[in-house]
Amino acid sequence: MDLGIKGKRGLVCASSKGLGLGCARALAEAGVDLVMNARGAETLEAEAQRIRDDFGVDVKTVACDITTEAGQARVLEAAGAVDILVTNAGGPPPGMWTDWDREDFIAALDANMLAPIALMKALLPGMMERGWGRVVNITSQSVKSPIPVLGLSNSARAGLTGYVAGTARQVAGKGVNINNLLPGIHDTDRAAALDKGAAEREGIAVDQARENREGTIPAGRYGTKEEFGATCAFLCSEHAGYIVGQNILLDGGAVNSTL
Repeated sequence: MDLGIKGKRGLVCASSKGLGLGCARALAEAGVDLVMNARGAETLEAEAQRIRDDFGVDVKTVACDITTEAGQARVLEAAGAVDILVTNAGGPPPGMWTDWDREDFIAALDANMLAPIALMKALLPGMMERGWGRVVNITSQSVKSPIPVLGLSNSARAGLTGYVAGTARQVAGKGVNINNLLPGIHDTDRAAALDKGAAEREGIAVDQARENREGTIPAGRYGTKEEFGATCAFLCSEHAGYIVGQNILLDGGAVNSTL
C-alpha cells in the first residue's frame, strides 16, 4: 500500500533501537526523510546509515537526551519544519508504591508526559499552518490496564493520554491528527530488563520468566518492532486522516476488555 507520505519529513525520538527504530524504518520505507534522536551517538548513527542505505531517504541524527529542555531545544533546531512527530522515551524503572518519592514522579513526568507535550507545543503550530500533520505518541498498554510494578509509568503516561484527548480534537480541523500507540510486551531491551527483574524476584531463569510472560499473552509471543513500526507508519499516512485522539493497543490481546 502506498501510504502517501513520500517526501514528508519526520522526527522520531529515541529511535536508535527498539520500538522507535521500528517506527523510523517503517516511515523511511514509505519515503519519509527523517530526523532521528537518541542518547547514544554511535548506535544512532549506525542505524541511521542503515536506513540511508536501505531506503535512500535523507536522515539527520541528533544525539541527546530528549527528556531534557536542552535536548529538546537541540532536536527542534535540527528538525525544523516537520510533518510527522513520533514521541518516545524509555520508561521509568519498575518498583513498588513504597519505593517512590516526589523526585521519582517528577522524573517520570519529565520523560513520559512533559517532554512529548513540549515537542507537540513546538511543532503543532507549523503543522496547522501547513494544513497537514501527524503525531504518534508511544505510550503503554498500562494506560488501559495498569501494571502494578510500573506505577511511575502508569501515572505519567495516563497524564499524557488525558492531554492528547483534548488537544487532538482542537487541532484535527487543521488537518493534524494526534494518536497514541499503546505497546504491550515487545521483543526489546525494555522487555529483556523486565524479564531479568522478574527472574531475580522469582528465583528462576530469564528464559523461564519470558516463557511465563508469553503465556499471559493470547498471541503467545512478544511483539516485534517491525509490526509496531508498520502500525505507526499507517497512523502517519494519508489513509489515517479520520483517526483522531485514539489509543490503539498493540499487545497481542493481553488487555482483556470489550472496549
